Amino acid sequence: MSEIAFYSPVPRSSNSKAKSKGNHSNDNDMDLDEMISSVAKNSSTSATLHVVTPGEVITTDSAYMRGHGTYVENEKVLSSVAGVVDRVNKLISVRPLHTRYNGEIGDVVVGRITEVAQKRWKVDLNSRSDAILMLSSVNLPGGVQRRKQESDELQMRNFFMEGDLVVAEVQSFFTDGAYSIHTRSLKYGKLRNGSFLEVAPALVQRCKSHFHSLACGVDLILGLNGYIWVSAHVPQNLDEIDTEQVYSNKNKEDITVQDREAIARVANCIRALAAEFIFINDTIISFAYEASLQHKLKDMTKKEIMHQIATEAVDAVENMKG
Repeated sequence: MSEIAFYSPVPRSSNSKAKSKGNHSNDNDMDLDEMISSVAKNSSTSATLHVVTPGEVITTDSAYMRGHGTYVENEKVLSSVAGVVDRVNKLISVRPLHTRYNGEIGDVVVGRITEVAQKRWKVDLNSRSDAILMLSSVNLPGGVQRRKQESDELQMRNFFMEGDLVVAEVQSFFTDGAYSIHTRSLKYGKLRNGSFLEVAPALVQRCKSHFHSLACGVDLILGLNGYIWVSAHVPQNLDEIDTEQVYSNKNKEDITVQDREAIARVANCIRALAAEFIFINDTIISFAYEASLQHKLKDMTKKEIMHQIATEAVDAVENMKG
C-alpha cells in the first residue's frame, strides 16, 4: 500500500453546516480533495512525512473513521501515539515511529542470523520475535534442486552462521506470529561488500523494487524492516551468477578507496534523511548524494550539515515533480 500524506482539513463554515446531510458528504469530499491537492502542490515539504504527537488534532471532520493510533474526543480525531499519519479513503490511522517491524507477505527484508538450530536459522528482523529461515527455504550450492538431507543439515553453518547478514522475502507467518522467510531466489542470500545501517521501519517507502543501483556506483537494498544495506556495485546477471559463490564469506578484492567513500557518503545521506523524518527511497537518496558532494565526508555527521542535505534533497524532489 502506497503512502499518502494527509493534511488537516480546513474548518467547515457555518454555510456548509446548514447544507443537507447527503449534499454535505459529497461537497466535503470535493473540498477535501481540492484542498489536499493545492497544499501538496504549494508545500515545499510534501516529500516529508506528516508526523503527529500524542494528543495532536488530526482532523475535526466527523466524516472520517478512526483507526489504530487514534481516538475521538469532542468530535475531533486525535493521535494517541507519536507517529506517521496514514489515510485510506475515510480511515485515518497513525503508525508509531519507534516501533517494531510489522511485516506483510512479500516484503523484502534485511536480517542478521542470530542462531543456527535444527533445520532452521533464527534471523533478527527488527520485529517482536526472530524470524525463521528453514533449511528447505534456501538454495543449495550449485543450484541443485532436491530435497534437503541430513548431510545438508550438518553443513548449515557453511551456508549461514551467526552474525551473517542476509536479504530475504517474507513468505508466511507461523501461528505464534513469527515470520517465515526464504532466500530461494538468486537475488536473495548472504550480503557482502558493504555497510549496514538501521532506520525506523516507518521511514522506508514501499516501492516496486527494493534493490537499487545508484549512478555513484553504489548498490542499495532498502529493507522494509528498517535495515538497509549499502554496498559496492557488482554488475551481475542472475543467469550468470556463480551459485558456488553464493555462500562465500569473501568480499571482492578490488573495492577501491573511492568505492568505500561512496558507500560511506550514501550511508550518511540516509542517516540525514532519517534524522529529518523524510521518506527513504532511491530517488531522494540520489538527490541527497548530489547535495552532499559540496561537503567533506567527515562533516556529514554534523547536525546542521545533515539538515541542509535533507532540505536540498526534498527541494530537488519537489522541483522534479513540478
